[in-house]
Amino acid sequence: MFAAQSTLREIERARERIAGIAIRSPLVPLHDEGSPGTFLKLENLQPTGAFKVRGATNLVVQLSDEVLREGLFTASAGNMGQAVAWSARRLGVSCTVVVPDTAPSNKTDAVERLGGTVIRVAFDRWWQVFTEKRFEGLTGTFVHPFADQRVMDGNGTIGLELLEDLPTVGVVLIPWGGGGLACGIAAAIRASGSACRIYACEVADAAPLSASRAAGRPVESPYERSFVDGIGSKAVLPDMFDLAGELLDGVMIASVQECESAVATLFRRNRIVVEGAGACPVAVARSGRVSGGPIACVVSGGNIDAETLSDILARNQEAGRALPQ
Repeated sequence: MFAAQSTLREIERARERIAGIAIRSPLVPLHDEGSPGTFLKLENLQPTGAFKVRGATNLVVQLSDEVLREGLFTASAGNMGQAVAWSARRLGVSCTVVVPDTAPSNKTDAVERLGGTVIRVAFDRWWQVFTEKRFEGLTGTFVHPFADQRVMDGNGTIGLELLEDLPTVGVVLIPWGGGGLACGIAAAIRASGSACRIYACEVADAAPLSASRAAGRPVESPYERSFVDGIGSKAVLPDMFDLAGELLDGVMIASVQECESAVATLFRRNRIVVEGAGACPVAVARSGRVSGGPIACVVSGGNIDAETLSDILARNQEAGRALPQ
């Protein structure tokens, strides 16, 4: 169910539907002396630790009881799986999540803890589910994690909140996974009439949107697995590529090391736990490659496992230096 960019009315109605389920996440300044005028939209504080609860909720609450009884399933690297499992448990229906064999165990464990069933498949087979919108043996409603109007409308509510809390925002930086978050937020901002610049953020060696924009069409690009597991793939769906071309001003790429440094800085300076995808926009903001401001970074999620976080903090001691008095 995907047609075009969301309208302001559709996003406002989505906000009404998810009220009391998804929280209105706070917008706080980044405490980093090298990045003045940078703000953090803390979607890591959502009930399942990521923004996905907004889109999943907006889709699921529009389904009839008869449809819901058939159950829900999705394909996810972990965060949408948790959001759908959380919604399914709240409604008393079944949920199955198809995940890539690279999915971190802390995210798949969370899906199972919420009552969902996890099916692990090879990365390429997992990606195929996004285009086919089906998986052999599974019935019920497929909750597409990004290329669904209802999901993008739910994500767009972040854009409404950003403009209300920071009307003077000059740049918005958003992680790019499949594109539903970036395009949903951008649609809300464009429909509201703001002239701010909006950039998708990708991690190096897993940046298909950047490669596709350079080629002028969707193309496959190299993919290298890293701790930044919530974003990064080999390709961009054609519809999402077209939508990004209408809504976004460009793409910014951060290295894995820059994302690690951002994770450490957010933990030590802001006392915020974020995963790699959530840190990617902050890495871009701290790099100095973005001019103008104020800058708003969408911190998309915080579902990082303790061991990975500990290793990152050990490797990035520089972020632990005291702020100047």
